[in-house]
Amino acid sequence: MEQVELAAAATDVSLWALFMQAGLIVKLVMLGLVAASIWTWALIIDKSLTFKKAQRQYDHFEQVFWSGQSLEELYRTLSERQNTGLAAIFVAAMREWKKSFERGARSPIGLQMRIDRAMDVTMARESETLEARLSSLATIGSAGPFIGLFGTVIGIMTSFQAIAGSKSTNLAVVAPGIAEALLATAIGLVAAIPAVIAYNKFAGDAGKLNARMEGFADEFSAILSRQIDEKLQPRQQAAE
Repeated sequence: MEQVELAAAATDVSLWALFMQAGLIVKLVMLGLVAASIWTWALIIDKSLTFKKAQRQYDHFEQVFWSGQSLEELYRTLSERQNTGLAAIFVAAMREWKKSFERGARSPIGLQMRIDRAMDVTMARESETLEARLSSLATIGSAGPFIGLFGTVIGIMTSFQAIAGSKSTNLAVVAPGIAEALLATAIGLVAAIPAVIAYNKFAGDAGKLNARMEGFADEFSAILSRQIDEKLQPRQQAAE
């Protein structure tokens, strides 16, 4: 009895000690989950900055676009730089607009379809950029607890084998093994919970920005549609 008590007193149950006492498989599980947690927080920081930057760019572009500035002048300014978001959609539409008129476009329907297609392709590319690496957060959030549970199961199995070998069920003997096994589940939850919260938050933010792009594309398409009618009607009347 005294030996058991001395062993219990000498047992270190700190997190680092539990990790070092764990078996190889449990250690690999813990290290993998720690790496996943670090990757999760790196993605959270990166996507937070990305969405804040995109929000500012969208607000600035809409302010400039609806300020009454000439579309041609705005296009000349933006075409000289690399654009994202609403600016990229605007430039893609104006580029198709100018190319079509330079080649003598005569069909308003065909021109409108080409402009809409150019905006759709740009929106898809911008949406893909916004949602990049969000699947990693979803994967970590869904798989993290189960990976931790796998480590826990392996750890508890090892503890039971140790109990059978020592032929002692005293809590002081089995507690360290069970504690190191449960540590794997705890690390899995630490990795998964922020990933799930961040994924839901960023998915919602991406949806809002995508909705803004679609709304702008529809409004700009209507503006260009009116200008197409104004420019092509004289050509059609002259051809008749």
